[in-house]
Amino acid sequence: MTKKRSSNRPTIADVAERAGVSAITVSRALREPQKVSSELRRAIDGAVSELNYVPDLNARALASSRTDVVAVLVPSLTQHIFSDVVRGIYDGLEDSGLRIELANTRYSAELEEQLVFGIMRHRPAAVIISGTEQTARTRKMLEAAKCPVVQIMDLTDDPIQKIIGFSHERAGLEMTRHLIEAGYRRIAFFAGWMNARSLQRHGGYRQAMEEAGLYDPDLLGQRSNDNPEFSRGSRQDFHQFSSTVMGRELMLEMLERRPDIDAVFCNNDVLSLGALFACQAKGVAVPQQVGIAGFNDFDFMAAAEPPLTSIRIHRWRCGFEAMKAVQGQLNGEPVGEPVVDLGFEIIKRASTDRNGEVAAAAQEAPPLALS
Repeated sequence: MTKKRSSNRPTIADVAERAGVSAITVSRALREPQKVSSELRRAIDGAVSELNYVPDLNARALASSRTDVVAVLVPSLTQHIFSDVVRGIYDGLEDSGLRIELANTRYSAELEEQLVFGIMRHRPAAVIISGTEQTARTRKMLEAAKCPVVQIMDLTDDPIQKIIGFSHERAGLEMTRHLIEAGYRRIAFFAGWMNARSLQRHGGYRQAMEEAGLYDPDLLGQRSNDNPEFSRGSRQDFHQFSSTVMGRELMLEMLERRPDIDAVFCNNDVLSLGALFACQAKGVAVPQQVGIAGFNDFDFMAAAEPPLTSIRIHRWRCGFEAMKAVQGQLNGEPVGEPVVDLGFEIIKRASTDRNGEVAAAAQEAPPLALS
């Protein structure tokens, strides 16, 4: 007679007996299904289904020093930026036997610290965490973690273990240079609020403007980081602090205060769309009077009229590559290159086409073949 625990819950030994294999083989098949044959996997899956067996994750963690959980910490679950990243992470799972647990840090280093503390108690298989702005305590916990740790969506010369992302400062620099090369001179910078990434992008903007002798601090449009609603912890409602409505308001204010501006570089795409609406409401021609550029290159940028210039970042690929790096390390591969720069692209569209270069290139392109 098969032995069961006092709770009458089936054990891994029960599954092994039903499938006609060893308990070690069952454990391997459940933890890493890709490492057993499809025939064995079918037999074990059938036994699991018949017995209604549910693995004891706590026992597994004690036995293996880790769970099969990859903890993923991102600052928002509502922004397309991070939903695309998370989609890439899930697409990278394949049949690894790993599972994802998401945590929303809400742009708070303090909350991130609390979440990491809780995560470390459960012995994760790996940690994927957005950014480099961890507190000293968070970094110390992650450095001591006996598992792969991959930072994403940023770059640093001093990653915890490995980082996959791009330079926000370099992106800000190159976009501003594009605007200057297009003939714009009084270029504003719009930000909903100045978080770490915004500051880096503004740093690149400022460097390009200073190089050209054009920098003017009066051309910064933003909302105060001391907004009382924000300080009360409304970070889950981040769209309130970076929205199309805000972009429209910032542009209307800038046109009132500095009617001489001839371009605006927006910290993200929703702000740039709002800036376009403001120009249209005021009869300001884009790109002839004011050029507009954004950051992230969401699909609505190409659909706007005129289409809006933006910086394309590789969100899905960042998540996918992070998951692949985790799997590689868990399979015994070395960490490899600690800093992986995925780069970015300046997508030039009509909203900054003051010299007609984009239009000319479009005319020279061969016509699409129709079948």
